Amino acid sequence: MRFIAIGCCLLALAACTRERRDLRPAPADLVVLGDVGRQSELQPGGRNTQAAVGYPTQGNAYAISEGQRLFGWYNCTGCHAHGGGAIGPPLIKDEWIYGAEPANLFDTIVKGRPNGMPAWGGKIPEYQVWQLVAYVRSLNNLEPKSATPVRSDEIQQDPHAILPKPGDSPK
Repeated sequence: MRFIAIGCCLLALAACTRERRDLRPAPADLVVLGDVGRQSELQPGGRNTQAAVGYPTQGNAYAISEGQRLFGWYNCTGCHAHGGGAIGPPLIKDEWIYGAEPANLFDTIVKGRPNGMPAWGGKIPEYQVWQLVAYVRSLNNLEPKSATPVRSDEIQQDPHAILPKPGDSPK
């Protein structure tokens, strides 16, 4: 009985992909995919079959943290602040104009959107776009809590800890 319990625990640990890291991602795939995230089934010529797009970073804590890093690195904070929106729309919301599915977010990043969102396809490797998608979805609690960071990694300065207190002499 004891060996069965140990075996089940080892099997569960081996199946866990929360911290799976792709240390050597495939070479940057800069191809802009077709209509990855469709908004409607309506189209000229009738219904068209479409290949299903996988979401490789789903529930992966490493991908979410890398997406958070890339969000600042590619200056997404310049338009979207830290998800609350600035000159760009907020990323923390219930209703999405183009859809909240991973494929729709991927399309938005790669192809851009009218009135402001630039197209990043050809400038960001595909695996990094998926990491950004994972981070944006984590802002909306669409990723598992176990994979989402509980705090941001931004430096929080306490001005009282840096400045000398009144009456203190400089050393």
